[in-house]
Amino acid sequence: MALRLGDTAPDFEQDSSLGRIKFHEFLGTSWGVLFSHPADFTPVCTTELGYTAKLADAFKKRNVKVLALSVDPADSHKKWISDINETQHTTVNFPIIADADRKVSELYDMIHPNASLTATVRSVFIIDPNKKVRLTITYPASTGRNFDEILRVIDSLQLTDNYSVATPVNWKDGEDVIIVPSLQDPEVIRQKFPKGFKAIKPYLRITPQPNK
Repeated sequence: MALRLGDTAPDFEQDSSLGRIKFHEFLGTSWGVLFSHPADFTPVCTTELGYTAKLADAFKKRNVKVLALSVDPADSHKKWISDINETQHTTVNFPIIADADRKVSELYDMIHPNASLTATVRSVFIIDPNKKVRLTITYPASTGRNFDEILRVIDSLQLTDNYSVATPVNWKDGEDVIIVPSLQDPEVIRQKFPKGFKAIKPYLRITPQPNK
């Protein structure tokens, strides 16, 4: 069964390019991004992993640990990382899970038989410090993922976990947000949003981002 939002992310222990990984232990109190690749030495994945490596500081700032996954063994991953570092002018410093036995792929429903009987699709899971799945995205094998969007979602999730707000279409960190409709007490609203708000409709109230 496919994982749904709010489900506990399944734990696993598996080899990786950086040694044995116990998933929940590896995450600790951090957020996590787990994303899968159809195979090693594939062109789109090479660009994705290189770009993700370049975002190391951005993920660290958000308390996020990144793990990739491919169905090839760890020795293959290590050779591929050399290619990634060379061609993408970066250093991959996060683990690539070795899932030759398809254990993790099956746990996370990463193999879609109508797309491929053996290769994982481009799945993305954002997992919070409580090990709950907060986002899932699935891309076709031919389409590279947008990791700027993944960072944007993490910013939104971390903001909305701490404040009574939602983020509007195309929102980016620092822009105005929406007061959740469930919040109706005027005094509570004044306390939570001292910068004030604009009521476009009773259910659509715009306010500056509270933590900026």
